[in-house]
Amino acid sequence: MKLLVIGSGGREHAIVWKLLQSSQIEKIYCIPGNGGIENLAECISGEVEDIDFLVSFAKKNKIDLTIVGPELPLTLGIVDAFQKEGLKIFGPTEKAACLEGSKSYAKAFMKKYHIPTAEYIDTQDMQQALNSLNKFSYPLVIKADGLAAGKGVVIVHNEIEARDVITEMMEDEIFGKAGKKVVIEEFLEGKEISLLVFLHQKGFVPMITAQDYKRALDQDKGLNTGGMGAISPSPIYNNQMRKRILEEILFPTFKGIQKENLEYRGVLYFGLMITRQGPKVLEYNVRFGDPETQVILPRLESDLVDIMEKVIEDRLEEGDLQWKEEKALTVVLTSGGYPESYEKGKLITGLDDKGEKMIFHSGTIKKDGKYYTNGGRVLSITHLGNTLEEAAGKVYQEISKIHFDNMYYRKDIGKFS
Repeated sequence: MKLLVIGSGGREHAIVWKLLQSSQIEKIYCIPGNGGIENLAECISGEVEDIDFLVSFAKKNKIDLTIVGPELPLTLGIVDAFQKEGLKIFGPTEKAACLEGSKSYAKAFMKKYHIPTAEYIDTQDMQQALNSLNKFSYPLVIKADGLAAGKGVVIVHNEIEARDVITEMMEDEIFGKAGKKVVIEEFLEGKEISLLVFLHQKGFVPMITAQDYKRALDQDKGLNTGGMGAISPSPIYNNQMRKRILEEILFPTFKGIQKENLEYRGVLYFGLMITRQGPKVLEYNVRFGDPETQVILPRLESDLVDIMEKVIEDRLEEGDLQWKEEKALTVVLTSGGYPESYEKGKLITGLDDKGEKMIFHSGTIKKDGKYYTNGGRVLSITHLGNTLEEAAGKVYQEISKIHFDNMYYRKDIGKFS
């Protein structure tokens, strides 16, 4: 089989790495890819939002299966465009991708189908947004409605901060059109879990759990990011919690997708907060998470190509997924200043990503055999271990060998949950 993976991050590197373990693979292309993916697949220059180009490439190169990594092309209707041309693709249609593409749509969906989530209001009117602040206690959460690369969620601690954030989003447009509409919601206290499921028209199969560390600084301080590290499984997920999540969240979501006629064949990501009242949904993502993918796929024993084909054909069942007992941990190395301003083009040294090592490139570029930084999140260093402590020890030992100017990473991934 010839496969096409769309995207350029650590998630896509991990997907390509896992796909290559299948005996069915003849060749993998990646658009646009990155410095690390170059070692595994043929990287082709192109934009993930250029749907016409992607369709044309898949047709011209007789691609048997396309896998979409990032959310943007999904919200732009890449699945609809591929299906129209008779091309096999893994992911939800444009209408279904609104579960991530619009936070207000997702919140209305949860409310309609009685899925537990934070209380909220949404509005396109800035004055209404400011006037609504007295309906909430602090801290509270302000979200840009549209896609903002994982940075459109801000926790504010008083009215002055809230007014500043609303003004920045709605008037200054720091997130572009994504912030023209905002969602203001109550702050949920508890522990966070990432739960991904393979979902198709006839059912869904949950994967193992993961836990993402979104805050930029140690001890969960600092700004929200796309993710500074992850562990799998989540230590707070047990059989009792599993049952509640299935009954209160997963089944109602699946039934809602069916009733809304959302054509969905792909991965649905549940960002969950385990509160004193029970599990509540923070957000839906309509694709693999990053960096959760970097700890989930290394634990997957089953053939990922086989799984994806069964999802597309509406026949994946729970017994099709086999998992390793080992724990997994990843730490993301970032450019200093991320998630705000940072510099690119820094030489990366001490990087040995050959052999069995799971070093997944997120923002790198390869020139003359050397790697340089090319993004805010640069590398994800992953290891398996019998315990999270063992996996963490291996990861941080690997990190000690790697260097680039202004390299930053959290030192406490896996130390608390």
